[in-house]
Amino acid sequence: MTFMIKVPATTANIGAGFDSIGIALNLYLTLKVTEADRLEFVLLSDQLEGLPTDESNFIYQIAKRVAERYQVDILPPCRIEMTSEIPFARGLGSSATAIVAGIELANQLLQLNLTADEKVLLATEIEGHPDNVAPAVLGGCVIGHYDQTLETIRVPIDDLSFVTIIPDFELKTSDAREILPKQFTHSESVRASSVANVSVAAICQQNWPVLGKLMKKDLFHQPYRKALIPHYTQIEDTLADNVYGLYLSGAGPTMIALASQEQVNKHFDHWKEAFPQLDWHVLEAVNQGVSVK
Repeated sequence: MTFMIKVPATTANIGAGFDSIGIALNLYLTLKVTEADRLEFVLLSDQLEGLPTDESNFIYQIAKRVAERYQVDILPPCRIEMTSEIPFARGLGSSATAIVAGIELANQLLQLNLTADEKVLLATEIEGHPDNVAPAVLGGCVIGHYDQTLETIRVPIDDLSFVTIIPDFELKTSDAREILPKQFTHSESVRASSVANVSVAAICQQNWPVLGKLMKKDLFHQPYRKALIPHYTQIEDTLADNVYGLYLSGAGPTMIALASQEQVNKHFDHWKEAFPQLDWHVLEAVNQGVSVK
């Protein structure tokens, strides 16, 4: 028995889509699973260095949790070769991909035959909200709401570049949440939700110029979290005339600019030269989520 689990990275929030909108991207967490006499994680990427290689590994803990959910006490032992292209604590869904990988690991080892909807619900219950885990399972853009029950709408994404700008420091989600306001007035809530509502409509119509404008008008998190990200305003000003818009991916610190391929081809080298201390990538949305071979 040998199989491969492949889970895409995700970008979440997308401006005003706080805790509710995510998009799968073409960076991957990959597990090669082989039957063995004992459990062993083999870490094959530098950024995985220091993670547990035994049962305390987060992915195994998720798999064990799923097994217990289905009244199974023991997971079959296996060797798991783990590779990741996704940086930790940068707002690209590294923990969500691990959750989805753990669910899929249990699904395969125990032959649970989980549906995609069941995987999304399990992952959302663990994560607390669907914005990262849902696209990691389903691919594309997923707009979701979770409050005892889960509702999701999936939208395929095509012909859009994600200019991904990664600082060289981590930003924990808990720290990024601390800086957010505890409440809004009614009028502030109406303004914030109207921005989010039209943002969703823009995504559904793939109207990227309108989405870009509205990302800058977000009131839920970006005005507060920008202060935690050095160079955010400078980068926004530098890219402003040549991208659709810039937003904080997840809790940050990664910033993503939405752009056309033509804009990227014309300006990408200049952007990199202007901010050489940052790690620049051009990513694409992927319309397939977790896969098994």
